[in-house]
Amino acid sequence: MSQITAAMVKELRERTGQGMMDCKKALEAAGGDIEKAIDDMRAAGAIKAAKKAGNIAAEGSIAVKVADDNKSAVIIEVNSQTDFLAMQDDFKAFVNESLDKGFAAGYTDAAPLIADQEPAREALVAKCGENVNIRRLARIESDVVGAYLHGHRIGVVVALKGGDAELARDIAMHVAASNPQFVEPSQVSPEVVEKEKEIFLALNADKIAGKPENIVENMVKGRINKFLAEASLVEQPFVKDPEVKVGDLAKKAGAEIVSFTRFEVGEGIERAEVDFAAEVAAQVAASKK
Repeated sequence: MSQITAAMVKELRERTGQGMMDCKKALEAAGGDIEKAIDDMRAAGAIKAAKKAGNIAAEGSIAVKVADDNKSAVIIEVNSQTDFLAMQDDFKAFVNESLDKGFAAGYTDAAPLIADQEPAREALVAKCGENVNIRRLARIESDVVGAYLHGHRIGVVVALKGGDAELARDIAMHVAASNPQFVEPSQVSPEVVEKEKEIFLALNADKIAGKPENIVENMVKGRINKFLAEASLVEQPFVKDPEVKVGDLAKKAGAEIVSFTRFEVGEGIERAEVDFAAEVAAQVAASKK
């Protein structure tokens, strides 16, 4: 029998919408064969059908909770299949309950929270008919933390050394709008810089053809410097005052930006492209059988 891994349980859970323990038992009974486990669950009536690719839970909400002393915060993402469900009271209550539990328990990742909330998740899925998943959680601790939520789709927590919560919130708002990749240029790895150089040379091959090597080097250096400025939080013009860089804004307040955590609903989830005409046609054909 194949070893039943957490990744296998997670995949079966995502494809069927069933509980973790049920998925683990099904995998054990199927000898670790996910496809057989799905067939067995369907045959037993545990599920009506395996979750369709078009039912991937890539919508949902981001939620943040900051401690009263502004020294810690928790940010979570909970996914639904539709944005409509994300706006409903039952889903919002589940998100808030999950956030409160994760915060109170001091969790630093989503795994224990997912286990805690499995009964509530199953009840919500049964009620709403959509797949719902707690996707990720991060806990941030620092001298000062501040958070910003842009609706229910983008959330940011900024950690500072020095400064105050208002400054941290302002910088978090900037991060939500500008989506930097790094805090400062020194954090950009040589591999990332080299990749950017390769992209620049490939895109500008016709412009640099025949130019002296020193001219090409200066062109590449200029592009890399621009990339570092655009990608690094401290080098970006502050959204509320473009004349001031974010790093200078923090320094003026006697603060240093330690880190930022930015969650956006559905980022990184592969969404299936749905041919709605074909889907409707298939449903009509099925209804005539």
